[in-house]
Amino acid sequence: MKPIRNSAKAVIVQEGRLLLIRLKDQYGDAYVFPGGGQEKGEELKDAVARECLEEIGQAVDVGELLHIREYIGANHEFAEWDADIHQVEFYFACSLVDPKASVFEGSNPDDHQVAVEWVALEALKDIRLYPKTIGELLLKKGEPRIYLGDLN
Repeated sequence: MKPIRNSAKAVIVQEGRLLLIRLKDQYGDAYVFPGGGQEKGEELKDAVARECLEEIGQAVDVGELLHIREYIGANHEFAEWDADIHQVEFYFACSLVDPKASVFEGSNPDDHQVAVEWVALEALKDIRLYPKTIGELLLKKGEPRIYLGDLN
């Protein structure tokens, strides 16, 4: 099994829409939150800021920690190729430094990334979003849950 990996993700909500990365895989379109792996010596807040520049091409202000999610690949639908993955993801409330930005072209997009899109919060239930639980929590706006455990 590979070592456990930390990942920092951005939750960017503006005018009732969520900024997401659209990926294309063998099942069609999927959506994920911008962000990625923490590098040695890098704070999580710096990791999410760097990853946003790389993936969406925009600077972000990093706010409070919203959620911690684990992903243990062997426990989920992609176990066939993700069985050796264990990742701990930290989701931060973020905002665009330039809220009027309309161009989202990162310098180092993710594999299979095809676009950066604003998705209306009410449409989250209609797309393949990973992890879907965070989308559901954004819609409920109920009692905050920080640690979410192993989910996809």
